[in-house]
Amino acid sequence: MTANDIPLISFFQRVVDPLIIMGTLYLCTMLLGMPFTGYELVLMILGHFIAAAAYQYVDPYQAWRSGRMSAYVRDVLMGWLLTIGFLVFIGAVSGMERHYKQPVLLLWFAVTPLLLLLVHLGGRRLSADPNQPDEVRSVVLIGANAMSLKFAANLGRNKHLRMRVAGYFDDRAESRWPEGMEQPMLGGMADIAAYVREHNIKIIMISQPVSAQPRIRKLLDELQDTTASVYFLPDIYVFDLMQARFDTVCGMPVIAICESPFTGLNGILKRFSDIVIAALIQIMLLPVMLVIAIAVKVSSPGPIIFRQRRYGLNGEEILVYKFRSMTVAEDGAKVVQAKKGDQRVTKVGAFLRKSSLDELPQFINVLQGRMSIVGPRPHAVAHNEQYRKLIKGYMLRHKVKPGITGWAQVNGLRGETDTLDKMEARIDYDLDYLRKWSLWLDLWIILRTVHVVAKRENAH
Repeated sequence: MTANDIPLISFFQRVVDPLIIMGTLYLCTMLLGMPFTGYELVLMILGHFIAAAAYQYVDPYQAWRSGRMSAYVRDVLMGWLLTIGFLVFIGAVSGMERHYKQPVLLLWFAVTPLLLLLVHLGGRRLSADPNQPDEVRSVVLIGANAMSLKFAANLGRNKHLRMRVAGYFDDRAESRWPEGMEQPMLGGMADIAAYVREHNIKIIMISQPVSAQPRIRKLLDELQDTTASVYFLPDIYVFDLMQARFDTVCGMPVIAICESPFTGLNGILKRFSDIVIAALIQIMLLPVMLVIAIAVKVSSPGPIIFRQRRYGLNGEEILVYKFRSMTVAEDGAKVVQAKKGDQRVTKVGAFLRKSSLDELPQFINVLQGRMSIVGPRPHAVAHNEQYRKLIKGYMLRHKVKPGITGWAQVNGLRGETDTLDKMEARIDYDLDYLRKWSLWLDLWIILRTVHVVAKRENAH
């Protein structure tokens, strides 16, 4: 990997790849002399989002960064095959496949991965530094600790990076060295600069705590007389990180330790996919919702739509809509969760809750921007105030919009959470979703939700 690869990869992911995937469909339509209709536009948008999710899962750029071109070509083709599979599945289920022209689809399916590979490899060749020698670069680690040992182990497992750890430098006594050091201790802090010059060391990794800042400053002054590249392994990984990344604020470098995954382009992709999916579902299920509304109204006295205060993004209160399924509409300081055989649930409400049809009005919440298709399920305000005092990190689940379905719900934690252990398990999954989020994960959760609802698990 070269220094030029990082911005180049970002440029391809954010700009070039979407243009190739969507633009190729348009070009194929024009080349075959066929009209470009609204159906092709929908296919173009779906293709972009599904491909983005597939390539996040396959991650061909990992092979790009490591220089393994054969693995990179394989991953690009695999990601596109996954995209084709999902598009064919969606077309068959929705019935939209009959509106598409088969010659256009076949040409698009065949040409797109070839264009992706040609443009990527061409960009890589143009950005390559012809003066950089292809050699194994020596690395020394400043500080013998868990972080530097982990880095050395990871480097040892990735031989294709062509980097070799020569050893460690540390001022501490041998009794304080960590176990498992496979490379030798080369000396103390005062010996580093001379060793780097004498052995032509290419890369220096500083693994020192923030409290060692004076020593680091002194070391950096001494290393000004060498040509080695110097990197800092920050010790922020002792924290429970959530969407950790480097960023800048007013030109100043900052490290995000706990942040929402939906910032920048990710936020735009998430919102756009929410609007498209929610709008399509509302249009398709409008007759069903009208029938449900009539059934709720005639079966028991009370409003059709139950509105309850929940915590939304950043812990702000929102109103969440559901079809009323109970004889009461609790929204006060104390809210009793529905239990199996709960006498407050109406006959129509029991069916709605079992089939999750009572949740359909929440797609309106999605279009309003209060909720998302996938995210942590919103809890009543009373439950939030109760559990935030009992479960560490509980409020972090509100760093994203609440969802109609979520990672916890497809992992067996749908419905009543009648014990603290169950609620802790649900929160663990919610926070795991924030750490691992990708478009691919959202698609997987949506597909799993269909399966869970069909089985009617844990709903009452």
